[in-house]
Amino acid sequence: MKLSVIIPCYNVAAQLPTLVRSLQGNLHRDFEFVFVEDCSTDDTASVLHDLVADLPGSEVLHHDRNYGLSAARNTGLARAQGTYVVWLDSDDWIGTDYLSQLVRVIERLGCDFVRTDHVRVLGRRRTIVRSPESRRNVVLDPRSAIAPPFRSTSVDYPNAWAGIQHRRLATQGLLTFDESLRTCEDRHWIWRMHREARSFATVGLLGLFYRQGLTQSLSHISSPYQLHFLDAMQKVVDETTADPAGEPLLLKAVDAYCALINFHLIKRARLTPALQRELIRRSIQALDGLPQDLLDQALTAGAPRRRTLLTRMRRNPHYLKEVA
Repeated sequence: MKLSVIIPCYNVAAQLPTLVRSLQGNLHRDFEFVFVEDCSTDDTASVLHDLVADLPGSEVLHHDRNYGLSAARNTGLARAQGTYVVWLDSDDWIGTDYLSQLVRVIERLGCDFVRTDHVRVLGRRRTIVRSPESRRNVVLDPRSAIAPPFRSTSVDYPNAWAGIQHRRLATQGLLTFDESLRTCEDRHWIWRMHREARSFATVGLLGLFYRQGLTQSLSHISSPYQLHFLDAMQKVVDETTADPAGEPLLLKAVDAYCALINFHLIKRARLTPALQRELIRRSIQALDGLPQDLLDQALTAGAPRRRTLLTRMRRNPHYLKEVA
């Protein structure tokens, strides 16, 4: 089997027809489509079975309860047989022949994984989103794409579906996702890929259409899972600290952690008052636990508004109530 496409599905009955239609334009005798139905509460399971009946090379796996995106991807990976692996989200879609193009690119380059650009879809608006990595169509050391801090790099473009991976990474434990993370799992995953894989490339291939703004997304509802970004970034910092060659990357990890804390604090109004309080408490705890010399560098070099927000919050947890 040449390629395995792994597609977790949860409460996407309305979006599935568009995805499966796009897969019909990507059929190949050496491609398989592994759907993982994560115990949806809508009609996803029945809609999925009806749709894949006419999709060659497809298989549907079922979870007995909702385990989350990370676990669903891992379930699909355990069943997959392909030399290469592609992740897709079930509420997105792909262009005709996109999968064959991905395979040709990674075979030509011969690297561990390839990152691509994508098209963001918001209503009828289409926007091309480029990977921050400017070195294109050349094989690189993945670590070289982590730093420098204070600017966007490849680890700030964490979407697992934006690319293709060689299955050999699975034997190194690099393709699995941390199942304790219900959100922000991609950030932990991409940092580990860039720290531990041997080679990667970025190409200007467009063909993935990412839907933004869906109301059932965890990013649009008040859920304790939204705070998992703190757990994900703490894992990034801890693992980078433990890496014997990780010291040059640690400032980037601290800066990225500060950026995410700042983002979620600015967007805190979407959370319940209790979750807002927990966000503030845990954010202060996280900042206090970081290497203080690196934190000082990140706050000094970062945007002035971010520096003001995080500094004043640490000094006075009630400050955010005053500026809400």
